[in-house]
Amino acid sequence: MNSPFQPGLENVIASETAISYLDVENEEIVLRGYDLIELANKVTYVDIIALMLDGSLPAEEQRTALELKLKSEEGLPQRVISIMQSLPEQTHFMDALRTGISSIASFDEELEDRSPEANYRKSIRLLAKVPQIVANSYHSAMNRPLVEPQKELSYSANFLHMITGKSATALEQKAFDQSLIVYSEHEMPNSTFAARVIASTQADIYGALTGAVASLKGTLHGGANEAVMKMLLEAGTEDNMEPLILGKLARKERIMGFGHRVYMKKPDPRAMLMKEALRELAAAKDEDRLYQMCVIGEEVMKREKGLYPNLDYYAAPVYYLLGIPIDLFTPVFLAARTVGICAHVIEQHQHNRLFRPRVLYNGPRGLHP
Repeated sequence: MNSPFQPGLENVIASETAISYLDVENEEIVLRGYDLIELANKVTYVDIIALMLDGSLPAEEQRTALELKLKSEEGLPQRVISIMQSLPEQTHFMDALRTGISSIASFDEELEDRSPEANYRKSIRLLAKVPQIVANSYHSAMNRPLVEPQKELSYSANFLHMITGKSATALEQKAFDQSLIVYSEHEMPNSTFAARVIASTQADIYGALTGAVASLKGTLHGGANEAVMKMLLEAGTEDNMEPLILGKLARKERIMGFGHRVYMKKPDPRAMLMKEALRELAAAKDEDRLYQMCVIGEEVMKREKGLYPNLDYYAAPVYYLLGIPIDLFTPVFLAARTVGICAHVIEQHQHNRLFRPRVLYNGPRGLHP
């Protein structure tokens, strides 16, 4: 074997895909030929669902049909709700999400059908149900009544309503919808790779998504948005932000929300979109303090470490101002990414080759019992 060892498979090409590509040099995230940031400014998350699963942006009548299709698949089986309600109180919400996705698989009559058509229909079912699992796992844990989907609301507005139980303003709906779009797909992060590896065994789409949830729960992948918000709350004021970060750096603590294996020398364009969303939300809610704290943190990290904010840094305070509980930040991330993961599983099943890498052995040899 002459292939060089690349720890973490860094820069190793693992798959061919027509779904997305990170063009770091040109600061562009390509989604089926479109720039992700331009999409986030011009279309809705439902349009992204169509683009990811159908391969093209929908016309108005196609978007309406897709919205109706998603609404027709809403609702969780009572036995799934009972499973969620029976989980121990200390259950992590990513574990609750993993359990919920795994359990609804048993109710899908097309579970073992790997055809693109069946996988498409299962993707729609997952996209309809995952937001309900996210929202109602929280309500169940808090001993609150479950929140039912509202048929008259758009996909994103309904998701936000199920979490908060409140009606969102147009600005809040826009910010949340944009966040779902920028979280929807990002080429080949660990969770997407995990899903493709699982799918390569011809495992079903529910199993692949369940594996992706387990991957995203890990603190080196998901959870950064939660850590960012806790840091902001710890600082409390603009005056405390710089001393807090400098103290953490002096103790060699990791500052979450900064740095990315792909975006090493340039800002994450998704973070800049969420920065603007935060500025608008903060102004509307008279919470400019939170926006200014984030700007200070960004400046300090660039000056001290040469690091730029990633998406999680600015998405966290956006979610906080939207009234989303901090413990649900990562589950919402996964719900948004569901469409991207489903698209990758469909592609993997269509052009499959079992993943079976080798190792660079560094243990002993020649031993005898």
